[in-house]
Formats: sequence, C-alpha cells, structure tokens
Amino acid sequence: MNYTIRNEHMTVTAETFGGQLVSVKKDGQEYLWQRDPSYWKDSAPNLFPYIARLYDGKYTFEGKTYSMKIHGFLKYRELTLIEQEKDRMTFELRYDDETLEQYPWKFVFRISYILKENELSVSMEVLNEDEKTMYFGVGGHPGFCVPMEEGLAFEDYYLELPEAEDPVRIGFTEACFRNGEDEAYSLSEGKRILLRHDLFDQDAIVLKNAGHAVRLGTDKGEKGLILRWDYDYVGFWSKPGTDAPYVCIEPWGSLPSRDGKPEDFAAQPDLLTLEPGKTCTSGWKVEIL
Repeated sequence: MNYTIRNEHMTVTAETFGGQLVSVKKDGQEYLWQRDPSYWKDSAPNLFPYIARLYDGKYTFEGKTYSMKIHGFLKYRELTLIEQEKDRMTFELRYDDETLEQYPWKFVFRISYILKENELSVSMEVLNEDEKTMYFGVGGHPGFCVPMEEGLAFEDYYLELPEAEDPVRIGFTEACFRNGEDEAYSLSEGKRILLRHDLFDQDAIVLKNAGHAVRLGTDKGEKGLILRWDYDYVGFWSKPGTDAPYVCIEPWGSLPSRDGKPEDFAAQPDLLTLEPGKTCTSGWKVEIL
C-alpha cells in the first residue's frame, strides 16, 4: 500500500513493501527513478541488516551459518505504517520467526520520511531488543532521473563531492565482492565525477573519504539535487552496459562481504555494532534544487 506526504513544495510517496520511496516530486516534476524493469525494477530500496552481497549468500555467527539475500531482508518485507502526518510518516518492521531464521537478533527497525521546504529527510532507527551485541549494516539506494530537463543528456551531468579529501575506491571482484585492492580515485573539474554510461561497466563505484555530500547537477541547466548522509561510504551506480536514464546515490553504513569465504559477523570490521537495549539513528537527506 502507498502513502503520501506533502508540503507547499514537494510531494513524496512511499510503499509499505520495504518502506521504499516510489515518488519524489517538486513542483510537480518527478525526480525519483520510476522503475522501468528493462533497466531496474526498484526505485529506492532500504538496506538492512546487510549491504550488498554475502559471499555464497551466507555468513556465520557464534559458529552457526545463516543465509540472506543481497542487501538484506528489509527490501523484501511488508512494513507497518505507525505514524502519518501531513509532512511526515514512519514505517516499522519488528523481528519475527522469518527474520530470526536469517538474522539471530531481536530488533525493531523504523524508517521516517520528513519534509521541510524542498528537502526530504530519511531517518533510519535500529533498536536492539536482544541480550547480545548486534552487528548490522544499514543504508540507502535511491535512484534519480538523469537527465532532469528536456534537451539534455546523461553525459551533461556530474556528481560533485565538495567535501572529498583523497577519496579511495573500494576494490571489487567481477562478482562484486571486496578484493582488498582499494585505490585512490581521481576527481576532475573541481571534485567532480563526470557522468557517462561506461563508468558503470564494472558495476558500482563505492568510495570512502568522499565526505558526506554530493551534488547531482549540470552546467547546461538549472535543475539538480544535493544528497547528504551520515555514513562512511557512498556508492554510485547505474545499470551496467546500458543507457539507463538514472543514477543511484547509495549512502552505506558498511561494506559487502570479502571474497573467498562467508563472513563472521562478529569479525567483519566495517559492520555497525549496537549494544543490548540501545538505539542507532542514522540516515540521509535530499534537497531538490
């Protein structure tokens, strides 16, 4: 089921399946990718309790092996709307027998969408209701339409990282597992990544030391956006080998599995940790220019 919030500038719709955004409009124009399955069937998946791929689809914890799909199970679950006002709404998922089979922690996950003028804030709250330390990943995967104006092309746009200091690209195998071969990533024209489709022929570009903000814009038009995040990593992705008219900006709180064997969640160094009874709140926000 879909639910909508709005203010004088923006209208935002999300669905209960995964709590996923399905529309972000400003002044009637759509900025969120609209799920053409010939390119990509999603629009803005929410990622929890793992980000990207697990080696062989498995991980271990306290000597037991568990299986989980790419990007965790949240994106495949129905959430419950627990609060809605004109300009904000909150969805919730609580642990159950199905989640415990994949992930041996008792948790509550809430995601809130809040509008203020021309900005949408996305707040993700994780509560550890278990008696043991919780290990998890959390993040976002929103896709944005490119181009945003008639007469412009994908290649007319850039991703500008004003806070980046010596960014590093995380090294991946062809199967998108970490290979330990991280390397410096060069930016051009004032800390910019100039968009072109073949940038993504080897899948996502995932960076650390990239700061906490990116501007998706063009020098040939007026429309664009700024996305800000709380996390240590950010990924950029469009469907490899295609002319897909969108780019995803993916704020990530952790990284995918390393290549070679299933991760032990208690030993994977980049996973977030949460003590019993504690809450972790994080997220991202997008300002439509």
